[in-house]
Amino acid sequence: MTMSLWSEVRPEAARRLVVAAVESFAKVGFHATTTRDIATAAGMSPAALYVHFPSKSALLFEISRTGHERTLAMVLDVANGDGDPVTKMRALVENFVTWHAREHVTARVVQYELTALPEREYLIIAGLRRRIEQAVRALVTAGSAAGVFEVPDERTAARAVLSLGVDVARWYSERTRKTPRALGREYATLVLGMLGCTDSP
Repeated sequence: MTMSLWSEVRPEAARRLVVAAVESFAKVGFHATTTRDIATAAGMSPAALYVHFPSKSALLFEISRTGHERTLAMVLDVANGDGDPVTKMRALVENFVTWHAREHVTARVVQYELTALPEREYLIIAGLRRRIEQAVRALVTAGSAAGVFEVPDERTAARAVLSLGVDVARWYSERTRKTPRALGREYATLVLGMLGCTDSP
């Protein structure tokens, strides 16, 4: 897990709690993790956790929000940048998959612990996920309009693209022979084929 992902969390004690929570949630799940587990892993007393976060759910929301906001920024950066639909889709998938492999511990929590969020927080995250999907769908639509993608349903195609990347967090580990970037490049080629790409650069 890349510590720089949490470099903006202050103070240092709060950052340690977030990192400890990510590792425990990823290993045993949100519900099986106790606040004592998190505090102990962070080298703090259980009571100290509540100085920085009102609940275990608040920690999960911080992790989920950060992960989704970083992902949305990455997707929009590519989608709103220069290039044709094929070039953009290749870059988007490569970056998306690379992130889910490199940050697979965090991504596992971000993507697979959604149902543990309280309703209000869940709706915020759902909104971020909608924006990510909309950006990918718009790119699929642009490719279809340009005649370089051929898909039966653009919404389903966009979800399939995202699902492929998200699933990487489930199985990727440091023992995987391919680097995150190499895997991203390979997935990008596979996605373009899935989209019926007729103009791969």
